[in-house]
Amino acid sequence: MANPQRAGRLAQEIQRDISDLLLKRINDPRIQDVTITSVELSGDLQIATIYYSILSDLASAGQKAQAGLEAASGLIRKELGSRLTVYKIPELKFIRDESVQYGNHIEDLIRKLHSEK
Repeated sequence: MANPQRAGRLAQEIQRDISDLLLKRINDPRIQDVTITSVELSGDLQIATIYYSILSDLASAGQKAQAGLEAASGLIRKELGSRLTVYKIPELKFIRDESVQYGNHIEDLIRKLHSEK
């Protein structure tokens, strides 16, 4: 089990580096609107779960973004290897962050309640 402070710092560094790579290094049109929202590391620092959001609510856009991120994961891991100072670069798992859509849904429900009054 890794030190929780070290894991937190490493997660922040991974988030910053992946965001930078998506902007500057990876030219895949499927992932141009992807924003990295958070990164969680497993206890042994071997698996990094990367949460991302996209601007579109369409299911097809989400599938394209997921496919683009999975296709770029090898390049991202290679670039992280040259940027991070860890013994082993964690395996990357990309998961779409649904919290933004959920928040929008809650706001819509609140607006409907206020408009009914």
